Amino acid sequence: MDGNFILDRIEKMVDPHIAIWDDAFRILITGILSTRTKDEVTDRASLRLFCKFPAIEMLAMASPEIVRDLIKPVGFYKHKSHDIIDTSRMIMMKHNGRVPDTMEELLELPGVGRKVANIVLSEGVGKEGLAVDTHVQRISFRLGLSPSEKPEETEKILKKKFPRKRWNEVNSYFVEFGKQICKPITPSCNRCDLRQVCKYWREHENSS
Repeated sequence: MDGNFILDRIEKMVDPHIAIWDDAFRILITGILSTRTKDEVTDRASLRLFCKFPAIEMLAMASPEIVRDLIKPVGFYKHKSHDIIDTSRMIMMKHNGRVPDTMEELLELPGVGRKVANIVLSEGVGKEGLAVDTHVQRISFRLGLSPSEKPEETEKILKKKFPRKRWNEVNSYFVEFGKQICKPITPSCNRCDLRQVCKYWREHENSS
């Protein structure tokens, strides 16, 4: 299945995503907050956090209790409050206050996995990255793009199916597609222009 075809079709079907932040540090911290948390909860928590601590230097010196109260009710907020502060301190001490721009260095930061690292690379520092979250994983499996249920394996597979110059588009388009049409429960297949090439739709139609 052609990657350009998929992205072009999805682009026509969904409303575009407007990122709440556009700098690498806030994208990084918001990414840490986002794990197992709905986007709207993450966005409100990050807004409260950055209103109180607008600079990385301030967040590096913050109290875990204050951060915890600001980011609640994101998932695992108690643990994430420490990750956020430790990450901020590590960036200040090891990277002179600048968010690192390599996968290897990003993965050294507390609370950062490949999904968050790829989002920072693609949206924060202008490098290629293909972030696989629950939306990307689900849609890739349904379309038959990836047989794996492991995000890291799906990432490798998708990087072979999509042109490198469009890796940065995959997460943004798939996330909005997953929210608006290809939902976890009762996807709106009747609205989907990809159903004729969709493994999930073919199986669903044959079983009905």
